[in-house]
Amino acid sequence: MAPAARLLLALLAAAAAAVGPCAGAGAGAGRVDLWPMPASVARGAQTLLVSRDLKLSTPGSNYSDGRGILREAFQRMLAVVELDHVVNGSYGGRGSPVLAGVRVVVRSPNDELNFGVDESYKLSVPATGNPLYAQIEAQTVFGALHALETFSQLCKFDFNARLIELHSAPWTIMDVPRFHYRGLLIDTSRHYLPVPVIKSVIDSMTFSKLNVLHWHIVDEQSFPLQIPSYPKLWNGAYSYSERYTFDDAIDIVQYAEKRGVNVLAEIDVPGHALSWGVGYPSLWPSATCKEPLDVSNDFTFQVINGILSDFGKIFKFKFVHLGGDEVNTSCWTTTPRIKSWLIQHGMNESDAYRYFVLRAQKIAISHGYDIINWEETFNNFGDKLDRKTVVHNWLGSGVAQKVVTAGLRCIVSNQDKWYLDHLDATWEGFYMNEPLTNIYNPEQQRLVLGGEVCMWGEHIDASDIQQTIWPRAAAAAERLWTPIEKLAKDPGSVAARLARFRCLLNQRGVAAAPLAGYGRSAPSEPGSCLRQ
Repeated sequence: MAPAARLLLALLAAAAAAVGPCAGAGAGAGRVDLWPMPASVARGAQTLLVSRDLKLSTPGSNYSDGRGILREAFQRMLAVVELDHVVNGSYGGRGSPVLAGVRVVVRSPNDELNFGVDESYKLSVPATGNPLYAQIEAQTVFGALHALETFSQLCKFDFNARLIELHSAPWTIMDVPRFHYRGLLIDTSRHYLPVPVIKSVIDSMTFSKLNVLHWHIVDEQSFPLQIPSYPKLWNGAYSYSERYTFDDAIDIVQYAEKRGVNVLAEIDVPGHALSWGVGYPSLWPSATCKEPLDVSNDFTFQVINGILSDFGKIFKFKFVHLGGDEVNTSCWTTTPRIKSWLIQHGMNESDAYRYFVLRAQKIAISHGYDIINWEETFNNFGDKLDRKTVVHNWLGSGVAQKVVTAGLRCIVSNQDKWYLDHLDATWEGFYMNEPLTNIYNPEQQRLVLGGEVCMWGEHIDASDIQQTIWPRAAAAAERLWTPIEKLAKDPGSVAARLARFRCLLNQRGVAAAPLAGYGRSAPSEPGSCLRQ
């Protein structure tokens, strides 16, 4: 954690005491409807009006905003606050102070989105002053983006006055994420997702402060991405139109970066790669036995090297995901020339699996990446993995504990709780899934980078992806953002707040499903959004 974030954590309790009662359930005028819940919240009882001409100003900030990250985020914030209502009421005779603008001070001039970037912020909204300005202080612009999202959730449209109101001022909110890695996986191989849909998912992630889009780009079914080094790879796409150009991928990454979201690219090797051989059949063990990739052929590793070389021009995140899961090695032992190669090199099929994964790791490291692999690699040969490896837990519980005991880093996505394609996995399970279960040593706890909810694409496409992701992903997002001592021990106590957040997502154009029922359920009867 960055020094500024550690300092913020140390100041939280003192700050809360200095400004008044903590705004939890039952404080002040009622429940605090923020999601995810910040680290420290205090508030008053004054209602403010928000100027129709709310201004952004940056006096004293060290950040020049040359790329327009802050300016564009402010405009997006205004749009979601207004919710496309016509804001044309009169301030005269209302008797409420008017908030004239938001002043933002960013200490760092740097806007490079690195892993572990300081995302902390302080948001203050005064109740008195003329003119009145909300104040945001953050170490980086990415902390300021989170502050603007929190500010947007404080604002409500008043249908009688036709103005934006902000209740319960003064507010003092100090916040810092619990985990650096707060991810969502999308899968564009099982079904193609058009670029605007991917961008809409990125936008929706920012509302609950998720910060890593894990892009599972290719799999056995299709290879939709253009790879200039090996241009026939995307012959494995479903169709001519269901593809992403090299520039599309760059555009998606830049779109995400300006919203504080890293893009993690995955190529899953050596299994899950049948589509690679459509363009380059020599990658298959044989014409009748097509995966995993041919371990005996140097061309296989030349292609992996070319892909990762091209990735380096697109994906700037510190990590690349190399898969490594669900490898059925039978094609290696039933293909005579590969079986002969194994014998010549003194390998059995398990040795060859390890050889493939470790050789692919070395290629990725040569391109400057740290590696993420699915947990089977750790389960089979964890002591041989490069120390730059992050083990991605998905099969079940207890794995993270073993990984960090071995001194490796871990990301938690256990499928029984955090797989969104499991429609019987309820939001309550998403909320209560704790990445640090049975991990008590502080040094080992720091090796858990965070967690990720996974939207595998076998049964979703552009028509239903958002209602399958939300609101369950938001339940996990609070687990990954909010300090553990402020998380609910009973998910029922946050149900009303999450229901309101789900309605807010709907109002912002995100097709989030009702809380009631299983994932992607429909409303059961006519009624208010808040009661679904």
